Amino acid sequence: MSTPATMPDGSSHGNGEPSPWVRHWAHLVEAGGAVLDVASGAGRHARFFASLGHPVTALDRDAAALAAMRGEPLVTTLAADIEGAAWPLPADAKFSAVVVTNYLHRPLFPQLLRSLAPGGVLVYETFAQGNESVGKPSNPAFLLAPGELLDVVRGHLRVVAFQDGFLAQPRPAYVQRICAIMEADRSAEHAKAASPPCYELAG
Repeated sequence: MSTPATMPDGSSHGNGEPSPWVRHWAHLVEAGGAVLDVASGAGRHARFFASLGHPVTALDRDAAALAAMRGEPLVTTLAADIEGAAWPLPADAKFSAVVVTNYLHRPLFPQLLRSLAPGGVLVYETFAQGNESVGKPSNPAFLLAPGELLDVVRGHLRVVAFQDGFLAQPRPAYVQRICAIMEADRSAEHAKAASPPCYELAG
């Protein structure tokens, strides 16, 4: 998939400030927990999480974009074709957060969920159907159907927040985004002795 040149937040892929959606939910990621930044580009989110003390694996097929992060503390880059080749990380690699923005390759959904450790946070944001009326991308293959991210996580993760709609600024775009958590053991026996999970909804 080709990533569009301009994102809903006005940045180019991998450059500029981190997405407001990602920033808003970063507090849910375990302190010091490892983060996987999928289709990272030049690493705006990798740098953001590294600045918070998280070791980050930045994964992208564009080696030149990854090179922009050379020498960044706490950031490990990995150039790989995640659409046309095998998943490049060990099968047992688990992360406290998996972050995906402005990228959609549906066959990866199961792998992204498998990459979450117990308590791990999925933060996903990309273009949705309707965007073809205002710009690129317009190919349906790159646009989420209504509620599609909810369908992806249903039965696997606990949804903390979900949005599916239109952004007028900084440029018109239809987007869908989710924050969801791979809850630890919540079996009836375990739940009796444990406090209910507390996911702070930052204002």
